[in-house]
Amino acid sequence: MRALVLFFCTLFITCFLGSCTVNPEPIVFGEDQCHFCKMTIVDAKFGAELVTRKGKVYKFDDLACFLDYCKSGYEAEDDYAHRMVVDFAGNGTLIDATAALYVVSPEIRSPMNGQAAAFLSESARENANKQWDGTTLTWQQLAEGSR
Repeated sequence: MRALVLFFCTLFITCFLGSCTVNPEPIVFGEDQCHFCKMTIVDAKFGAELVTRKGKVYKFDDLACFLDYCKSGYEAEDDYAHRMVVDFAGNGTLIDATAALYVVSPEIRSPMNGQAAAFLSESARENANKQWDGTTLTWQQLAEGSR
């Protein structure tokens, strides 16, 4: 009987802890909706995601929507577990927003006219910057509004 109780306690704890993961989710392009503007997220070169410490996932179709939401104060910055952006060169791949490299240019045609693209690699960012003749920014500069 004691082994049975121990088994069910272990099972309960495992299920409970397993359901509390706080991880980013892939964006499902053509299905997911931007939390900020309510548009369907369709362009796999743009997008972002915010995951709270409680596991709530907010998806965005453009860096402009993502930044506007972050500045809104709806969620305290201390509650953010993950800030993710779509790697422009990565076919919908999410990367850490704080480590990403950014190019801002009026020539960048993003869904909500955010005019910014994120990159994982320096070489991809440099190539894009040559094409667009844009400004290169860090996450800190982008978040502070240095666009």
